[in-house]
Amino acid sequence: MESPSLSTCGCHLVAMPYPARGHINPMMNFCKLLVSNNTGIILVTFVVTEEWLGFIGSDPKPDSIRYATIPNVIPSELTRANDHPGFMEAVMTKMEVPFEELLNRLQPPPTAIVPDTFLYWAVAVGNRRNIPVASFWTMSASIFSVLHHHHLLVQNGHYPVNLSENGGERVDYIPGISSMRLVDFPLNDGSCRSKQLLQISLKGFEWVSKAQHLLITSIYELEPQAIDVLKAELSLPIYTIGPAIPYFSLEKNPTLSTTNGTSHSYMEWLDAQPDRSVLYISQGSYFSVSRAQVDEIAFALRESDIRFLWVARSEASRLKEICGSKGLVVTWCDQLRVLSHSSIGGFWSHCGWNSTKEGVLAGVPFLTFPIIMDQPIDSKMIVEDWKVGWRVNEDVNVNNTLVKKDEIVMLVQKFLDLNSEHAREIRERSKTLRQICRRAITNGGSAVTDLNAFVGDLMQTNIDSMNTL
Repeated sequence: MESPSLSTCGCHLVAMPYPARGHINPMMNFCKLLVSNNTGIILVTFVVTEEWLGFIGSDPKPDSIRYATIPNVIPSELTRANDHPGFMEAVMTKMEVPFEELLNRLQPPPTAIVPDTFLYWAVAVGNRRNIPVASFWTMSASIFSVLHHHHLLVQNGHYPVNLSENGGERVDYIPGISSMRLVDFPLNDGSCRSKQLLQISLKGFEWVSKAQHLLITSIYELEPQAIDVLKAELSLPIYTIGPAIPYFSLEKNPTLSTTNGTSHSYMEWLDAQPDRSVLYISQGSYFSVSRAQVDEIAFALRESDIRFLWVARSEASRLKEICGSKGLVVTWCDQLRVLSHSSIGGFWSHCGWNSTKEGVLAGVPFLTFPIIMDQPIDSKMIVEDWKVGWRVNEDVNVNNTLVKKDEIVMLVQKFLDLNSEHAREIRERSKTLRQICRRAITNGGSAVTDLNAFVGDLMQTNIDSMNTL
């Protein structure tokens, strides 16, 4: 637990991520940036379950970030996809007590808590102890606005909705959000599972206003209307702190890198491919399309004769036999490094927010194939607002429609055709969006400015607290 910063730090920040990869990674990336830009000033205690420490404990990190654990009081991470509502319910009801007990043991005493927004109980813990809380939102500002204004869907008779009949209907009354199909709203089908997830999710929004700060893992220029609405409607300070993805690993900083200098055979394979010729495919970590849909994709890759790199996790060995020899199927890769490679011509993505930001920052166009929660909204932004991608499935009944092999073959061939005018247009827009995002994360950019403002406000709060002692 010892760290060089222990006796000298000006701020001891306790980070409490939601226990899932898509939430832990951005929280850790944020903490790495925070301490690297404020050496010796900020100490971070990063709190995870004992199970998660086994997953990430050996990953490289700065000395001023230390781990602390709470017991495995929730179902195993491996059960999350099978019973997501049960997993979320356990997170909301069983982590608060051990977290507060941990705070009692930490030295020096915490001066700030940064919990995932979904962990609303952490706001109550901080308020009881008079410790400032900065709620950490790991999704887009757009879905924050959608969930924050969910009551408008109810008032207008658009929740729940029969997606097979009305999914294509568009609404334009959500503040900060351009016209949007009903099928792209999260958890809107009225199923028992969706209702459970929505109820749990909305609970966190009741507590946001009771926090002292709100951190949004986005870039202002990507979602200016949604962010402006939130700043106008919420009374607490809001900071768009940047993408919270490991773009610093591309700079080969050994204290921040996620690869620690390791080379991978898939990178050598990419080096041998022509520029913009490879389709990178990833459908995320946990939630997946049906096995039948996976097989349609695999057979389409073989028939289309395109180059591809597919991260298929547990199904990699089976799919290698189907896809043919024009590409690779792997269980894991350094995604941002892959997306930034010159041979990548596009990104077939489930549109999780972390993957969306990585694709945008790398400047690659998308084929969007969302599954759940915020992913359809991210897909909508990619296709309709930023115009840097195409939907794989245009059918509004996305939950039940199987996209057939022949459709996929035509789509991917057209998508990777560098002579196609439409394909060239989305590539040019992707480059422009990349430049906008790169400016935001450099000195003087919007994300760096907001991150520095947050640190300054934290330090001022500490000074004010000491002056009142």
